[in-house]
Amino acid sequence: MNAIYRIRFISFLIVGLLTASLQGFAQKSRQQLEKEKRENLERLQELQGVLKKTTEQKRASLGQLKAIKQQINAQNRKVELINEDLKLMDNELSELQKAKLELDKDLSKLREEYAKMIYNAAKRNNSLSELSFLFSAPTFNQFLIRYKYLKQYTDEREKQVSEMKKVQALMISKSTSISNKKKDQENALQSKIAEGKNLEQLKGEQDKVVKELSGREKEIIAEVSEVRKANKQLENALTRIIQREIEERRERARVAARERANREKAERAERERAEREAARNKPTEKPRENNEVAKAEPESKPEPKKEREVEEVNESGMNEAEVKLASSFAANRGRLPWPVPGFISDGFGTKEVMKNVNQENHGIDIQTKAGETVKSVFDGVVLGIENQYLMKNVVLVQHGDFYTVYAKLKSVNVQPGQRLKARDVIGVVATDGEGISEVNFQIWKLNNNKANRLNPEPWLRPR
Repeated sequence: MNAIYRIRFISFLIVGLLTASLQGFAQKSRQQLEKEKRENLERLQELQGVLKKTTEQKRASLGQLKAIKQQINAQNRKVELINEDLKLMDNELSELQKAKLELDKDLSKLREEYAKMIYNAAKRNNSLSELSFLFSAPTFNQFLIRYKYLKQYTDEREKQVSEMKKVQALMISKSTSISNKKKDQENALQSKIAEGKNLEQLKGEQDKVVKELSGREKEIIAEVSEVRKANKQLENALTRIIQREIEERRERARVAARERANREKAERAERERAEREAARNKPTEKPRENNEVAKAEPESKPEPKKEREVEEVNESGMNEAEVKLASSFAANRGRLPWPVPGFISDGFGTKEVMKNVNQENHGIDIQTKAGETVKSVFDGVVLGIENQYLMKNVVLVQHGDFYTVYAKLKSVNVQPGQRLKARDVIGVVATDGEGISEVNFQIWKLNNNKANRLNPEPWLRPR
């Protein structure tokens, strides 16, 4: 009986550990997949909200084409996630079926063991009753041993029945899970078909917009050319502002160096004067007689005036606060809040927006809803405000030797020199004549007194 119990215990232990580990792995993958599905659904809903506004315009536009492309990307991802879900369901279903088979084997073993116990009990009852078995003991100690044996035997039978009931309940649970999982698979397959149709519809809309824009190729090329000029004008304006700041920093550094040198010179002169004074006042003669007139005490010199505190700056002309701000800004790469809710409709650098039509972006374009407020992504100081025809209102914010640019604003809520905190409102997004509401967001970094543009996307918090 001990051997039978040990076999059953080891069997249940192996099956339990195997099932638990597989369920834990599947659960982890399932949680990650469900998180990605939620995030992608939110992105799709956001895209649909923006696209709805752009499609209200009768004329097709590059902004509308960008929005459709982004929605196609999100829709493709949705179909990919459904495929991943189906694969995961196949794995989960396979593990459930394996677990059910193992439980079925254990139940068969338990039934076999229980049948043997019943058979042995029947044989014993046929030859000798339990009472006769007890009272035929030659001694009282033998009587107690036989009593304990019978009790253990009865308890073991009850345990066997209890274990069989547990395994049967687990089998029912696994069978229910398998049935539910198959239903989930059927629903996922139906969803895949429906989302595939939505994807084809979006591609049809994209083809329609591309066809309309192709018919206005010269107009689109002229529009892209105007945007290129506007980018160059904005770059020149921002460069002038930053260059002016660089010159001011250099001047601060020169002034600080001169004042530091003057201060050191004054301190050195004061030390030398004090040493000479001490040397003059040092007694060199014997004390005079009482009838001699005592030498007058030297007049106390007035304390030298304290020089005003000089702000310490480094070789780049940044003070301590600016250095800390720049360091903090750099440390928050990948964690900066978005300046406006929406999606990136046009990324950093040069890319083909249509066949044979390339467009350069010095930052990223974030499409959003009309009337959205634009907010600062980090603490800083408003360094300058520009106004241009295509770029509308532009705000430049300094963060030490980093700069953020917020362009295409309808209105501005800040002033040059104003100190900002992260998420402070800078202005309101502008909406163009084609119904596109987007912010052009840029990040610049000062290296060796030269401003370089950075790709803002890796700096923003993932969405």
